[in-house]
Amino acid sequence: MVKLDKIYTRGGDGGQSGLSDGSRRSKADLRFAAIGAVDETNSAIGVARLTAGPFEDGMLTRIQNDLFDLGADLSLPGEKDGALRIVTAQAVRLEQEIDALNASLAPLASFVLPGGAPLAAYLHLARATARRAERDMVALAANEMVSPDALRYINRLSDHLFVMARAVNDGGGGDVLWIPGKNR
Repeated sequence: MVKLDKIYTRGGDGGQSGLSDGSRRSKADLRFAAIGAVDETNSAIGVARLTAGPFEDGMLTRIQNDLFDLGADLSLPGEKDGALRIVTAQAVRLEQEIDALNASLAPLASFVLPGGAPLAAYLHLARATARRAERDMVALAANEMVSPDALRYINRLSDHLFVMARAVNDGGGGDVLWIPGKNR
């Protein structure tokens, strides 16, 4: 387990931070951008949980724990035996939850604007943040090794948050739909 006695170390005052393997990199490094975007996604989900019911909260709690696993995965570059990595089963669980949530939703007739019920609006914000995390991870993967399971997980997560937002919007009945050209 993690034990933190002191929160500040002054080690990052010069614009660098450490990875789990002890290496130091610029805080502007693509790896830290990806880790930071995953952390922002987790924070947005924390806000969403403030208005979630027990069913949604259970899923979101699991996702928040997964996102810490994802941060740990990203913080240790390269192949390391025994490293905490996202595994296929975590993305499969998201897929199963997406399928279960989506089963009762009517097919979309238009794109959905972020909004509706408060929880749905928060989930849409978390979804958009997850998409940024995915873009940052893909940019990192163009230069360094990123686990395919980690990329799959973050891609599924935005889908999951979208479908959950529709589900809490009265099964999609409360979705705010885009009306192309409405304000011309």
